[in-house]
Amino acid sequence: MDSILKLIGRSEELFAADVTACEREISAAVHASRFLVIGGAGSIGQAVTREIFARNPKLLHVVDISENNMVELVRDLRSSIGYTDGEFATFAIDAGSDIFDAFIASGPGYDYVLNLSALKHVRSEKDPYTLMRMVDVNIFNTDKTMRQAAALGARKYFCVSTDKAANPVNMMGASKRIMEYFLMRRSAELPVSTARFANVAFSDGSLLYGFNRRMEKGQPLSAPNDVRRYFVTPKESGELCLMSALLGENRDLFFPRLDAGANLITFSEIAVRYLRARGYEPVECATEEEARARVDELKARGKWPVYFFASDTSGEKDFEEFYTDRETLDMDRFKTIGVIKNGPSYDAAALEHFESAIRAMRAAGRWSRQELIGLFNQTIPEFAHKETGKFLDGRM
Repeated sequence: MDSILKLIGRSEELFAADVTACEREISAAVHASRFLVIGGAGSIGQAVTREIFARNPKLLHVVDISENNMVELVRDLRSSIGYTDGEFATFAIDAGSDIFDAFIASGPGYDYVLNLSALKHVRSEKDPYTLMRMVDVNIFNTDKTMRQAAALGARKYFCVSTDKAANPVNMMGASKRIMEYFLMRRSAELPVSTARFANVAFSDGSLLYGFNRRMEKGQPLSAPNDVRRYFVTPKESGELCLMSALLGENRDLFFPRLDAGANLITFSEIAVRYLRARGYEPVECATEEEARARVDELKARGKWPVYFFASDTSGEKDFEEFYTDRETLDMDRFKTIGVIKNGPSYDAAALEHFESAIRAMRAAGRWSRQELIGLFNQTIPEFAHKETGKFLDGRM
């Protein structure tokens, strides 16, 4: 934890004061409740599951399609925390499937349903088929599982959002913004809360996670030098989600109170810090080809090649923001967490049009990326899709 904090430019855990102040309330709620965590084997899902497990819940069920990550989750919990008094079980099933429908219908019922499943990468918007799956996972599966939770008498539904939903410029962020509208529509049936937060350091598939893989494989590091991001640790991501799920009021949206001056960091700066922490001095190369060619030479001298570049890919936002000037904030309840106070605000006709348009595309068996972008533009008036024709899969 200390090494990650140092890497992202902080000396203390972000939410420690608020978690400590609320610990008695949080622990009592967890111990008395039954939880279902959907997408619980991803990086954030594992962090949330660990926070719940550590507080001895009455029942904890975890669902995820990644069998391997689920195995690691169980091994990690057993090897660190051990066991709980209540029931703990994992299920390697898809939340969008009829198998999941049968599972939840015949299950014990849950007090809290936490949905951490998502297509989270901007690179996922490069083709129409992955984009349609993003619509399924980020929007329709969320709406479906919230309806299922309400029908089974759950007390609360939580679903993770993203900072990229604030003034979105990419389809991933826009899908989460539409998801937030769907949550608002269902909030009359079941209380819901959510969270927008920063990049989770070393989460699966992230650039920092990729740094570890590149070092293991003897490959250069590559990163944009003009994109600034906020970072939280995996533990902090779990704490923020659990705080929102248990303490958030209906339609509340939690976010970390990070300072743009002190906490926004470029990926290239993170790469430099990362290499120095690993005992290597970065050497900036002019091209990808040079960086690939010089690994062995530089490694032998305690150095490592890096290739930094100006970002030019579709949907890449220069900086992060957690809220817009159209949203009402409560900055008094917590020291380190801000809360967006949402009313039940959504355009019912726009959501119905979105659903019917997607159904029509799926029924026809064909759709284009531009059709989906156009539909997103109709649904989100503030959507300003940043299209360059270039995508992250074209980068090292």
